[in-house]
Amino acid sequence: MKKKRNLPKKLEIVWLSMLLIFPFVLWILPSDFFDEGQVICPSRLFFDIECLGCGMTRAVMHLHHFELEDAIFYNSGVVLAYPFLVLLWGYWTYKSYQRVKANKQKA
Repeated sequence: MKKKRNLPKKLEIVWLSMLLIFPFVLWILPSDFFDEGQVICPSRLFFDIECLGCGMTRAVMHLHHFELEDAIFYNSGVVLAYPFLVLLWGYWTYKSYQRVKANKQKA
C-alpha cells in the first residue's frame, strides 16, 4: 500500500495560498507576456521543427485572457490542454484545502 506524504502545516498553507494567487497573477500580466523571448524547445533548437507542445505556453496565456483566436493561432491543442489545466488546478486546490482544514481540526 502506498504511504501518503503530507506537507508540514505551514508549507501546506503556503501551497494553498500560491494555488489561489497564481491565476490572478496570470490575469495581471499582459496576454502577450510570453510571446517574445528565447526558444527553449529542444526540437526547435536542434532540428528547427515545431513539436506538438510548441506555443502552448503562449496559447494558454492568451486563452486565460479570453483571446481564443490568438490562442488557437499559437497552438490549437490549447482547447484540450486548458480545460485539463483548470481541472488539475481545481483538484489540487480542493485537496490542499482539505488538508489544511484537517490540520486545523487536529490542532
